[in-house]
Amino acid sequence: MRIDLHIHTRPRSSCSLIDPKELLVEAKRAGLDAICLTEHQHRWDPRDVEALSREGGIPVFQGNEITTNQGDILVFGYPENVKGVVPLADLRLEVKKAGGLMIAAHPFRGFLLFGIAQLRLDVEQASRRPVFQNVDGVEILNFKVTDPENDLARRVADRLGLLAIAGSDAHRLDEVGQCLTLFQRSIRSERELVEELRAGRFTIQNRKR
Repeated sequence: MRIDLHIHTRPRSSCSLIDPKELLVEAKRAGLDAICLTEHQHRWDPRDVEALSREGGIPVFQGNEITTNQGDILVFGYPENVKGVVPLADLRLEVKKAGGLMIAAHPFRGFLLFGIAQLRLDVEQASRRPVFQNVDGVEILNFKVTDPENDLARRVADRLGLLAIAGSDAHRLDEVGQCLTLFQRSIRSERELVEELRAGRFTIQNRKR
């Protein structure tokens, strides 16, 4: 099951240019089996998600991209709306209570602006960042960051034994479906999405044009 796990739409994410209805058309055109809405600091009303899914004829799931004091976190299976910048450790406690899952989103975006050699940053040093002690996984393939930044995220996930997912971080239609997570089983709900992620029954695919 081909799912783009990281998509933003307008107006719920003010930085996005994607109209939700146009997203459904593009997702089908891109050959996706489902999409996941991860708005910034916002959860859709479940009834609106169901209506969008019925209209588009494609499963629509949702998570949330939450801003913390240790960076952006993709959260799945946590139904609460979270506003503002929150302490990562506090968010971790609440998400665990709800049985949800936390993924460090694009953890090295902009981090390698001057190159890894100049920063003298190796995988061991990168792995010591506090964010990785409070998440279940790492987004290791993100369309909006550089290949070296994605590669460093991958090596950190490998070193720490964390889940390694992909998501396009789409804010425009042409970005939808560029980085996919491929699930072995069919998924019918956000709860099942969390279960399949936690079980690691997936691979990732880079379809960058």
